[in-house]
Formats: sequence, C-alpha cells, structure tokens
Amino acid sequence: MAGGSGARREGRGLGARGRAPGSGARDPAPPRTVWQQPFLNVFRHFKVDEWKRSSKEGDVAVVTDKTLKCTVYRVRGPVSAGNYIQLPKTSTQSLGLTGRYLYVLFRPLPAKHFVIHLDLCTEDSQVIRVSFSNFFKDFRSTATWLQFPFICETGTPRKDLAGVGSPGARWTCLQLDLHDILLVYLNRRYSHLKSIRLCASLLVRNLYTSDLCFDPAVTVAEARRAKLPITPIPREMAFPVPKGESWHDHYVHIRFPSNSSKTPSEAVQKSCSPSEAAAFSKPVQDSLALMVQKHGPTASRQAPSVPRPLPEVSVFCERSEVSSVGGPSGRSQEPLAWVEATDKHAANDTFYMSVHQTTVEPTAPEDASPQESFLPDPVLRLKGVIGFGGHSTKWALWTRDGAAVVYPCHAVIVVLCVNTREQRLFLGHTDKVSALALDGSGSLLASAQARPHSMLRLWDFQTGECLSLFQSPVHTVCSLSFSDSGEVLCGVGKDRHGRMTVVVWGTAQVGRGGEAIILTKVHSDVDIQAFEVAFFDETRMASCGRGSVRLWRLRSGRLHSCPVNLGEHHGLEFSDLAFRQTQDGHTLYVCSRSGHILEIDHQRMAVRCARRLLPTQTPGGPLPQKQTFSSGPGIAISSLSISQAKCAVGSEDGYLRLWPLDFSSVLLEAEHEGPISSVCVSPDGLRVLSTTSSGHLGFLDILSREYSVLVRSHAAPVLALATECSRGQLATVSQDHTVRIWDLATLQQLYDFASPEEAPCAVAFHPTQPTFFCGFSSGAVRSFSLETTEVLVEHRCHRGAITGLAASPDGSLLFSSCSRGSLAQYHSGAPQCRILRVTANVVCQEACPSPSALVVSGDSHLLAFVGPSKYTVTIMDTTSLDELLRVDISTLDLAGSRLDSAVAVCFGPAPPGHLLVSTSSNMVAVLDATSGRLVRELSCVPPAACSVLALSGDSRFLLTAADRAIKVWDYSAQAGPGCQVYIGHSEPVRAVAFTPDQQQLLSVGDAIFLWDVLAPSEKSPPGRQLLPSSGLGTRQLEDMVSGANGLPRQQVPMPSQASPPWLDICARPPKDHDGAFSMSDESRGPEGPRQASGPPVLVQKEAGRAGACSTGRGRAQPPTRPDSYWHFTARYKDSLLPKGLSFPAVGDERLHLKAVMGYNGNGRANLVWRPDTGFFAYTCGRLVVVEDLHSGVQQHWLGHPEEISTLALSHDAQVLASASGRSSTAFRCQIRVWDVPGGSCRQLLSHHDTAVQALAFSPDDRLLVTLGDYGDRTLALWSMATYELVSSTFLPEPVYGMAFNPWDAGELTCVGQGAVTLWLLQQRGDDVSLQVHREPIPEEVGGCELTSLCYGTTPLLYCGSNAGQVCVWDMCAGCCFLAWEADDGEIGVLLCSGARLVSGSNTRRLRLWAVGAVLELRRKGSGARSSSVFMERELTLDGAVVSAVFHESMDMGVVGTTAGTLWYVSWAEGTSTRLISGHQSKVNEVVFSPSESHCATCSDDGSVRVWSMASMELLIQFQVLSQSCLCLSWSPPSCECPEQQWVAAGYSDGTVRLFSIPLIAMEFKMHPHSAALTAIAFSADGQTILSGDKDGLVAVSCPRTGMTFRVLSDHRGAPICTIQSTRREYGDFGAEGVDLWLAASGDQQVSVWASNWLRDRCELVDWLSFPAPALTEVPSCLPPSLAAFCPWDEALLVCAGLGVRQEVLFYSLCRKQVMEKIPLPFFAVSMSLSPGAHLIAIGFSERVLRLVDCASGAVQDFAAHDDSVQLCRFAPSARLLFTAAHNEILVWEVTGH
Repeated sequence: MAGGSGARREGRGLGARGRAPGSGARDPAPPRTVWQQPFLNVFRHFKVDEWKRSSKEGDVAVVTDKTLKCTVYRVRGPVSAGNYIQLPKTSTQSLGLTGRYLYVLFRPLPAKHFVIHLDLCTEDSQVIRVSFSNFFKDFRSTATWLQFPFICETGTPRKDLAGVGSPGARWTCLQLDLHDILLVYLNRRYSHLKSIRLCASLLVRNLYTSDLCFDPAVTVAEARRAKLPITPIPREMAFPVPKGESWHDHYVHIRFPSNSSKTPSEAVQKSCSPSEAAAFSKPVQDSLALMVQKHGPTASRQAPSVPRPLPEVSVFCERSEVSSVGGPSGRSQEPLAWVEATDKHAANDTFYMSVHQTTVEPTAPEDASPQESFLPDPVLRLKGVIGFGGHSTKWALWTRDGAAVVYPCHAVIVVLCVNTREQRLFLGHTDKVSALALDGSGSLLASAQARPHSMLRLWDFQTGECLSLFQSPVHTVCSLSFSDSGEVLCGVGKDRHGRMTVVVWGTAQVGRGGEAIILTKVHSDVDIQAFEVAFFDETRMASCGRGSVRLWRLRSGRLHSCPVNLGEHHGLEFSDLAFRQTQDGHTLYVCSRSGHILEIDHQRMAVRCARRLLPTQTPGGPLPQKQTFSSGPGIAISSLSISQAKCAVGSEDGYLRLWPLDFSSVLLEAEHEGPISSVCVSPDGLRVLSTTSSGHLGFLDILSREYSVLVRSHAAPVLALATECSRGQLATVSQDHTVRIWDLATLQQLYDFASPEEAPCAVAFHPTQPTFFCGFSSGAVRSFSLETTEVLVEHRCHRGAITGLAASPDGSLLFSSCSRGSLAQYHSGAPQCRILRVTANVVCQEACPSPSALVVSGDSHLLAFVGPSKYTVTIMDTTSLDELLRVDISTLDLAGSRLDSAVAVCFGPAPPGHLLVSTSSNMVAVLDATSGRLVRELSCVPPAACSVLALSGDSRFLLTAADRAIKVWDYSAQAGPGCQVYIGHSEPVRAVAFTPDQQQLLSVGDAIFLWDVLAPSEKSPPGRQLLPSSGLGTRQLEDMVSGANGLPRQQVPMPSQASPPWLDICARPPKDHDGAFSMSDESRGPEGPRQASGPPVLVQKEAGRAGACSTGRGRAQPPTRPDSYWHFTARYKDSLLPKGLSFPAVGDERLHLKAVMGYNGNGRANLVWRPDTGFFAYTCGRLVVVEDLHSGVQQHWLGHPEEISTLALSHDAQVLASASGRSSTAFRCQIRVWDVPGGSCRQLLSHHDTAVQALAFSPDDRLLVTLGDYGDRTLALWSMATYELVSSTFLPEPVYGMAFNPWDAGELTCVGQGAVTLWLLQQRGDDVSLQVHREPIPEEVGGCELTSLCYGTTPLLYCGSNAGQVCVWDMCAGCCFLAWEADDGEIGVLLCSGARLVSGSNTRRLRLWAVGAVLELRRKGSGARSSSVFMERELTLDGAVVSAVFHESMDMGVVGTTAGTLWYVSWAEGTSTRLISGHQSKVNEVVFSPSESHCATCSDDGSVRVWSMASMELLIQFQVLSQSCLCLSWSPPSCECPEQQWVAAGYSDGTVRLFSIPLIAMEFKMHPHSAALTAIAFSADGQTILSGDKDGLVAVSCPRTGMTFRVLSDHRGAPICTIQSTRREYGDFGAEGVDLWLAASGDQQVSVWASNWLRDRCELVDWLSFPAPALTEVPSCLPPSLAAFCPWDEALLVCAGLGVRQEVLFYSLCRKQVMEKIPLPFFAVSMSLSPGAHLIAIGFSERVLRLVDCASGAVQDFAAHDDSVQLCRFAPSARLLFTAAHNEILVWEVTGH
C-alpha cells in the first residue's frame, strides 16, 4: 500500500475506453490495469496543477487549509456551472479509471451550494451522469442522469433537508461505490470513470480511485498494531488527527451506497450522534437524499470474518453464504459478494471472499445469523501444477542444499523436490511472476509479478509465509538479485518513460516486523539484460546488456556505476553474467549472443580474456561435431553459470555445454528440444539446471552424465482437457498446436502430438478403449491410439472449427460439433470409428470451443447442446438424433428485460434427470431434462458468466468457472446452496473436471492445476436449521441489471417438442435435392471413410442463392454505438421510398442530373483517387460521383437505395465497390460492384444486416472483404470471380478498420478494442477458411482502442488509437515495439508510403510524420524510443478527417472531412485547397442572381455560400456562429444601381443580415423580429425587404436604412412558409400598387397584397383559407403551405399543401375561384414553377421529385435523393433545376424548356 506509487504512471488515462477481457461486450471497458492499483492519486496522475490534462473555469484558486495543514483547491462563485475543475480537459477524452470506489476528499463551503458531476461509462458504452449536490431537494433519475441530494449537517428532522452547507461543515471523505450506484439505480454494469467536474462552492484536497474499500478512520499503523481485519487508509489519503482524539470528532466519512447496498428507498442519516438518527420519521428516512450517518470508531466499518490460519501455503476462500429468503417466486437468493485480496504478513497469505449482506430493511446484529453449509471449509486445496514459466522461461533456481528447484508457473511459485517430485506452492501473486531471487542462506525468497506496476513479495522460504508485499517504482521487474546476506535486494526494469531503472531495497528488517525500504533508485541509459549482486560484497554489483558491461557500487545510500572498457567488443549484445572467486581476487564472466565469453578483472575493470563459441561441421554434415573458441560466426549464448571448476553454457542452438574454466574442450553437452533460456549450476557443482523457451525444465547430472526432465509444459494457454478412467491419464489440447497426455499420479508427460498446420480445439477419451479423439480448427476429427501413438482414422465432415467433442459413457457413440452449426454422429464401438450421420444448422454457430458445449447424459441416452441459436438448448436422442426437447433459455428470467443466452450445459445424475445450463446473466438454471421445467437456479456473482460446468459423480459438488475464478457449490443443498471461490490462475479458466476417482479436481487455463477435494465421503447430518436473512440476493440484483433494452415477456413459452427440419451430409448431394439427404454407411466402400469419391459438401441455401455458407446471428437488443467517431452511423431519416411511381422511360427524361454540390462528410473512407489514371470518385447521399478533376465534368452512378457509407477501389482500378445501409424494402445492406471503365453495375451483393463499415480488395483483387458495423459485427469474404460469398464470420466485438497485408494476399488485419486481429486466409480449391490470431495492445500503450491502421515498409504495421497514439507493430515478430503521442484526439486515418506517414484525427488536424528511422528502431524491440519520429508538417482543416488518399510520394493528396469538404493537400507547399464543398447540415434555400451567373445557398449551420453557376465552385462564404440561416433572397436588378447585388439572409435569432456580394462583406444587420425568420423576399424594385417569422408576423424593412417601418400581423399564430413578390400593375384586382406579393402561413392560409412602399400603401387583394388535412394531431407534422405566382399566367396563383387533398391548385385572382387541380401521390413539401415551359417541380417527403408538365398533363418521377426533397428551385433561365435533401444539392438540366 506504500504511497500508491502505482498512481504516478503518466499518459495512460486520457482517452482510455477499455473492454472486459474475453467478453463479447459491444464496447467493453478498460481492463482492471495494475497501474491503477492499489489506488490512484487522480490529481497527481493527471497533473492538475499544470492544467494541461485538466481545465478550470471561474474562481479556482490554490489555498492552504488550516485543518489539513496542506494546500487545497478552492472552487467558489455565485454560479456553480461557471466555476469548476474538470478532468479530463475535453469531452472527447476519457479518464479511463476502472477503480470501483471513488474517494472525494472535500469540504462544502459554509452557506453555499456545491455540485459534483461524474460521467460513468457502462459496459455497453452508455455514458451516465451522476450528480451530487446540496442544491437538489430530492432524488431524480432518467435513463442517463442520476441526481442525488446531499444533506449537510443536521440534527433534527425537517422538510428542507437538502440545503446549503452548515457553518460548521467539516472535511468529508466521500466514498462512492460506482459499481453499486449503476447496478442499483439504473440496472447497468459499471465499466470506467470517464470524467469528473467539481463545481462551486467547495474545497477539494484530492480524488482517489481504488478497488479496495478503505476505512479512513484507521491508519496502517493502527491496523497492524491492533491486528484489525480491515483495509486501512493509505498514508497519503489520511486526514491528520490530533494525538489522543477521535477521527470521527473532526471529520465525516460517507459511503454511498452504504455497506449493505441499500435500495433507493433507504436513507442513511448523518447526525451528531448515532442515537439521533432514530428520531427521524419514516417519510424522512425513506427520502432519496444522500444522508450519511456519522459512524463511530466501531460502526464505521463492517469487519469481514477472518479466515483461520493454515499450516501450509494454500488457496482458501471464505464461504459465500446464500440467503434462504426468496424473491417473489420463493426461490432462494444469494447475497452480493465480492473478492478482497489481502495480505496477512504476520499470519498467512490467503485469498478469501468476504460476503457483504445486501439487506432491504435494517436489522439488528442479533437478528442476523449466517446460513450454515454442509461444505467443508475449505473444500479444495491446490496439490500441484503442471507448467513452467508464463512471463518468461529464464527463472529457475537451486535451493541452497541442491535438493529442490524453485521456478514460476504463471502466478504460482513452485518448489519441486528433485528426487521425490513433490511440490510446495507459494500462492499470492495475481499475475504472472516475472523474476525470482533467493538469498545466500536460502531463507528469503523474493518474487515480482508482471504488469505495471510490479508487485514484489518477500517470502519466508522455509514456512511459505509472505513477510512483505510492496510495489516497485518500475513497471515490470525483469530481474531480481539478492545479496548473500539477504539484506540487499536489487531489481531492474523500466519506468513509465521507458528508461532502464535499477532499484535497491533494504530487506534487513523484513521478518522482524519491518518492511522493505528503497535505499536508492537510479536511471540508466544503457541496456540491462542481467544484473547480479556480488556474493563477496553486497555493495558491489554488475550488469550487462546491449553494448555495455557495467560495475556498480552502493556507497552512502547512492548507487554509482562505471563501464568496463570492452575495447573491440563494445558492440556485442551481452546476455548473462556470473561472478567467480579466484586466487588473486574475483573474476566476472560475461557471455554474448554472438558466442563470446569475456573474463573481466573486477578490480581493474578490464577484459582479461575473450573467447568465442563456434560451430564446426564435417563436409556436408548438418550438425556441429565439436566446439572451439576461435574466429568465425558464433553460437548465440543465452546464459552461463560458474562453479569453482566448471562453466555451464546454454545456447540458442539448444545445447547445454559444460566447459572447464580454461575452455579447452567440452566436458559434457546435452541437446534440448528448443533454445535454452537459462542454466544454473547447483551449489555442490554436481548438477546443472536448464530451462528452454519451449517450457521444459530439467537438469544434467555431471557424475552419471544423465539428463533428467523435471517439467514439461504447454507453451500457450490450455483449451480443453479429458480424463481417462482405467489408466489415470489426462489429455490436454493447447494453442501451441499440441495434444499432450499426462500421468495424473506423477504429473509427468507421457506423449505429445504436434499439429503445426492446425490447432487442436477439443479432446475426449474413449471410455473403454485405449484411444482418444481430438477435434481441430480445420474441422477434422482424428482418433489416436495410446498404444501405438498413431492416428487411427480421420474424418473431415465438418467445414468449421470443432467446438465440441463428447463420447457416450458406454463407448458406442461419439459426437462432434463445429463452428458452422453442424453436428456429427460416429459409431465408436469399433477401433475404426465411422460416421453415422451429420446434421446441419442445429448447433449454435456463435459458440466458442468448450468442454461444456456438447454433453452426453450418464445413461448414454441423451445429447444436449446450445443451439440452433444461443437462446435455445436442444436435447436429442443419441441414437436417432431425434429432437426430444428444445428449451428457450431467454424466457427463464421474466424479471429481466435482457434476453438470456445459454453459455454451457451439463447433465445431472440420471435420477431425477436434470440438465444444468449456465446463462449470460450469471445464472445456472437446473432444468428437468424431460419437460424443460425450471427446477431451481443458482445465481453467480458478476461480472462474467460461467463458461464451464462440471458435476461430481455423486452430484454433491458443482463446479463453475468464470474468468480466473473457480466456484464450488454444494449442489446437494436444495434450500440455498453455498459456494466457495478459488483463484490462482492468471488467465481465464478454460475447463474443469473431476478425476475419475472423484477425489481430485483439474482446472486448465494458463497451466494445469490439480486440486485435492477435502470433503469426507459421508454427508453431514441433515436437520440443521438455516436461518433466513433479510438480504437482497444477487439474483434480485441480477434481475435489476439484466438490461433495459429488450422487451419483457408476459408469459413463459412452453418448450418446443417438434423436431425442426435438419440437413444431412453426403459425399455428393443429389442435384434435384435442396432439403435433407442422408448417407448410408455402405456408400463409402470397404476401406472406410477416406475412400469416398469426393469430399463431403455441406449445402445451405439462403436468400435464393446456394453455396454461401454464413454464420447465423441472433440479436436480442440493438447494440450501442462505440464511443468512436470513426464508426459510421447513417443520418436518421423518417422518409421512405414508396412504390408505384411514374419513372420515365430511358431517353424520355425531361431532367438529367448534371452536377452534385457537396460531399457526404458522414461517410467513412468514401473517397477514392488514382493519380496514375486520374480516376476520382466520392459519395454524396446515395450517389457515387465520378468527377474529372481537370474539366469538372461529373458522372453519377445511381442505384443504392440508402446513404452510401464507404467505397473501395481495386488495385487495378477496374472495379469500384460501394456499400449502403439497409432500406425499408430490403433486409440486408446493399453492396454494388461497379465496372469503372463502363460505369455500370456488375453485381449486387447483400449479406450485412445494419451497415457496412469498410471494404477492402485483396492485393491480387481476387477477393473482396466487407466489414459490418458495430451492429452487424460480421466479416464477409467474397470471390470477385463468381461474386459468391466464400466465408462469413461473426465478430465478438466491433472492429474499427481492416487492411490486407500488401506483401501477403492471405493475411488480413483488423483493429478494434484492445487488440490487433490477424486473419489468415487459407484457400483449398474453392473453399477459403479463416484462422484468427489476436495480439493484445501492450500495457505500455495503455487501455485504448485501435481505430485505424495502415501497412508501412515491410514488415511494419502502423495503428492509430482513440487516445491519439500511433503504435508500430512488427508483423514478423507479432509485437508492438514503438508508440508515440501523435494527436490529442482519436486517429481515424493513417496512410503510409516509404518514409512518410499521414495521420488524420477528429481534432481536425492532418499531420505528416517522418518515419524513416522506424525500421531501424525495430531491431531494438520493446526498447525502441519514439524520439527518432518527428512531425514534418501539420494542417488544420474544417472538420474531423474521415477519408484521405495520397500519391505514392505522399507529396499531394485529397482529404475529406465531416464538414462536407474535400481538400487538395500539398505538403510541399504546406497548403490545402478546397476541391469539393458542401453544407454540413440542412440546406434551407437556394436563390439566384438576376444574371444567373451565381447562386447562393443557406443552411442550418449558419452559413451563406455563394457559388459559381458555371463551375459549381464555392466562391464566398459568410458564416454566423451559433445561429441557423433559415431563408434567403437575392436582390433584383436595380435601375439606380445596377451593379449593386445584395443577399438578404434571415436567421433563427430574428435578425436579417444584408451581404454585399461585390464587397464580400456584411453591410447591415437588422432585428425586425423577436422569433426565428422563416421566409424573406425583396420587393420587385429591390428597395424593400419583406420578412416573415414563425409567429406569423410579416415585417417590411428598408435595406438602405435598416429600419422596419411596418409590421403585418394578419397571419399571427402560424409560421410564415412562403413570401413572394413580383412587379406588376394590378388595377384589375381592385387594388392599386406597383408590387404584388403573397404570404402563405402554416395554418393553410394565403394572403395576396398590392403595395406601393414608397407611398406607404399596402392593400389586401385576396385571402385564401383552406381546411387542414387530417394527418395528425401534432401541428408540426402538417405539410408546409406552398404558394407562388404563375409565371406563364399573371392572373393565376399556384398552391400546394393546402386543403385536405394531395393536389396542386390553380387559383384565379380575377375570378376568385380554383380553375384547375392536379392530383399528387403525396403532400408536397417543396415546389417551384419554371419561368420558361409550363413545368412544375414538386418535392415530396417520400424522397421523390416529380416534374409536372401543365400543358400536357404528363408527369415524371425521379428518385436520386436519400431523404425528403425539401427544396426545389428553377433557375431564372429555366435551364437548370436545383433540388435539395438535407445537405445534398443536386443540379438537374431541364430539356425541352
């Protein structure tokens, strides 16, 4: 706990959005990184005093507090929202803090209000704001906001409990349980803390996060002195307490929710004394205020029970008791519990689980009694492990007597007796052990665990007791070395800046009640591979590394070093060193990877002698015969060890060699199966211990010259296991592509089977024969003989990886399932098993390989599995494969609203015949295997669902495994089964099983663990009374958190008894058969299944197309969009394209699409450019626009029904692929493959459900890969020769981007949450299989998400993250070796060519990086530094970068932004030029200059843009911030000033701005309205402006003076939709005036006026009123009222949107009646009349543009927009028509005008 040094790691919090490992979360959270443990000082970590990663606003000052006697931050001001401290600095970043508890050390200012805002991220990426304030009167909640009232000091009940801070407000430790707050109040799961805002008025000292529940009233010293079973508060978090006084007399501790996780109806009150809380009335107690009781010294904590000491080091867990009080259904509930890891330095190092009862009503202590369990306590004891290494394989030590060896097995330290092979285990580490050291006396053992920051433990080696636990200031300790006395310990590692650091601890007081103290710490610029303290002087040390050998000395508390003069050997890479005592002093031996061994004089610090290990070969001989020390290419030496007479050398060629000290000849050598990692000579010099990188540990006996293997292990995680009854054998399969057979009695390996080409997935023993079966990732199932160690038979009836393998207990049948949903049945009674039947689409295709995926009942009659979907479990007859029962698991949890899915299955005992099913909601359901009825259920503690189930033979113990923990349940206890939790694995547990004798338990994951079952054979006597508890069980909490996105069911559907249709498989299916077909045994011929005439073919038909095999997906609820701007989200549209339209015949169109104005900035990677061919294309809406950059001529490829999300161009530039979203008439997204030369669509593809995120062609253009978005999560592979779907894979989490390896067409790389995923495409004929490999992001990069990628120079891969980092991966080594901060925001675009890299982010920055030195840095591996990478250029654009294409030289390129702009970028000139420009939001108006040389548009983004009509290029832009420009008008030609051209724009704030086009400036700003303007027009002479607003007022203003001289309120109450003015003499209408103008309002009214504004005259000519259509009761849904003067008949008024019918009306102003009606299919939303021909253009909200010829009555419909056509405008010449839908503007050429 010392000082929380883990809190000083920098640069890993901002922007972190993590995910839960191994889960399929849509946007899983950051992992519980060790650098945040045990606690994190938030202010120090984010350097609040510098205000670079945080921000302050208003009156924020640093002051000194007299009570705390330290500096604090004071935030004050009259308005809380204007005075605050915020972390992080911007809303686009994230703190990424995963600690469960947030500690706020603050004091409210007297008589003031304060507010604390927390933004919490849930596991489904939802951001929830939680606020605490004394300003709130009561509790309020929404789906995204919780408001808790904070009640300051009060002693009496009163109504206004929430209020300002009292005059005596004290410093408060506010402890917030973020996990329980979201769980209890919003039914959501907490992921991480995103941001914090501390608002006035308060004093704040600091913020801390931790997973530990500290008691602020008890210090570390007090807890040790009194031996209290609590977690004391660290020193730097503690408040000062005067000597002899109580902490509670000075300060306040608030824990919310309280220890019992009270429901919202409970209130814990804070008063002057505990007794005063009883005075509150029940309504006050039930208020939802945050009222916290002042705890006394004993009431402030609930001490968990202390586990009893054990005689030996073991893993122990306290019982998780289960309440017998059921919920509404009467079932028993389990209380909420969580694991707390503590260290008992004086007693025993133990992991235990403390249970915190969750109560609904407060109960007295005497009323609460724990339920007793019949389980022994503990029931398991770890007996032994099979495995070696984990973090590295270089650590193995001899004990002082040479009788045993000490080595790590992942998180467990093993002491193995060489003669008896007995193991003694040291347990306590929670991650892989990275270094070990023993002192000279063999009494003190030091160990370090990996992951920043390293945790070190000091052990009493004789007793196994952990004496001290402390944290290292370096991230990962890679080397430890003890002095001979054991009083000095040296550790080597790297700090947060990547600098090599040497730390020296003093350990003299350890074991005497003291702690290890840091004596000194130094940073070194040299590389250190090995470090050792001299055995003859504990103040002297030596180190070696790349290019250096240094001697160190500890003097006066400081560590000094001096390099050894290596001379010509200064360039060697030294790997190990050892001291030796000689007659004239001491000699240091150093070895190198080039084969050199140097003897160094320790006193003179000079090289005494140099030798080199060389291979010699016979002519043509492949293997070396002898070794010499002369010149030539050497053998890499990885380790050496010195005795008094000999030197042992281990080399990477796999040889252990023993030399005399004069190195004259080899005395002994032993060949190993892999490169040697380390060697160690025993203290007596008679044995040499050696380890290999392949996980082998053994020793060479010098006297007998025999080599003995002590340990063999898998080199990768173990996936599955199987046990054999008669021989006591164990079979395991691993990701290292091996199958191994072990002897359970000796834990020694018997056989191993290697499969380099395919990975084994599942294994099963034959119950009676000496054979076992193994399933592989290729779909093969093989039978192996244990007697001959040969493959007996191979079956390849599956096309996907094997997910399950089960043999019937009677040995007659074998079953296998694969990832493509097929189930195979074999006859295994004979030695040569044969296939009986194969059924398709019955097993869940989303299931992961698991031993619990496919199970057979004990009587061999029933087969159970998850399928056909993850929501159902199917039970079949094992003989006939007839479906007997199908159970819908999603209906079991009626109280929850999230659909449950099945995870694992397991059969119970035959009588009564139960099936156990674990679900995604952390529940184990016990079902009746005959009826499917729910018998009982067990609720597991979150967060992970049980992926493995196992039941003991006597059905007493149930085993469940979730993540790294194993739970043992008392399955025989029906009322309320208790469970015990055991941890020890450092990686998720993949499988558990009982041994055949039921006396032991096996668990596999990172290694193989063997546990003893300590239960007696007989059961405890029944009759014990189980006392009920008033606790709110975990089951109730799980009901609450089960989700709120699905729909709750009203009743439970009965299990289905009907058998669905199923497909069989055969060698060649009949041509005329598309249903089920079977295959007889005789069809294979006498020689078995391998003699079939053709490979088995699985035929599946979907969507009328055969041959496409795809992974079926079922989703229970809509997914949540990840917090990344790069994920495409189609703009919301409420319009649909209808049917039955009148599209014109080809060649008869009156409109031809001429140009598109704008670029879709909402797309992603929707821009392609090929500089060598000049091909340039981008998207706008549902159009692909192909433009000639020289002439500006456009082609438009139309066909997509929805907005296009992305584009991809083939490498030969002959094929273009485009993708759009799902339309209303199609169930799948549409992918179009275009022929580039011809401009035609070659093929239409569909597979994805929601949207397509990315497209990519393989380097040879033979394949097209399509990636679904976060809602679809599907990766599909298409053949470009046949356009058929080759393969489809469902992804467990969203993927942000993908790219083909340009050097390998069979390798595809994807980036996403927490890892780089490599897909290997293996093609066998027409079949393509995918193999996946994930490389996690290194801890040094932080908990970020990779959002972009690109390949660089071979073999480099560049990846950008959402935190602004660029990390470089070596694809040959499969590791990340370099990372640097490239931006402040998320990087969405990366492009690389040669030595240049371009990055684009959502901060609008485009940067050019020089990365020529990266290839050289690759050789340094993880020690590479980013100082050699520098930024050459930087440009800031107008929006986030969403697409970019550059020339191979990277000198020029085209970049697209979210602002709808395409930029031409020239790095040579450092300039950016607009190529294509468009509006970012809805376009509201288009107007034209009188000469039609220019046009102007306005938009909701507040811009007015002036365009050239000839080139359609943007010329001028006027921008008004924070306002929307809603209407626009261009001034008519003026006789007085013909050169004067004005554009009048109306804005949402009621202002009118007058822009001068010649001057390019705003001339006037008028404010004639108090509401938003909706229409504006110049009078016919241009001297007056008419404007209408949303309140129905029409204002008349003078543009020269800016004055408004008249306001007409006749239309008051409805918005003005249209204003039009024309110059005519209208004496015939009964009114005089030079202008005739009209106004149409939204209440179906049109007024026509005659005016002469120079004479201040305005008369009403006509008033038209129409009944409103009966569309809806909401007025805003009414169609707009459209009206215009008819240009070809002066006396006609044309109206649309008026009346109850869908029609266009021609109204005569002379006759005062409707002259003509033209019916419409829908209500018009826009209309324009052609000044030339008798044409009307009408836009509909149904995305259709209709052209009506009023002369002939002909109509033509055009569908080119992807949204409502809200704007139609003919140009004055009538040659062009402009239409707009949202922000896209299309320019049509009108023919026949």
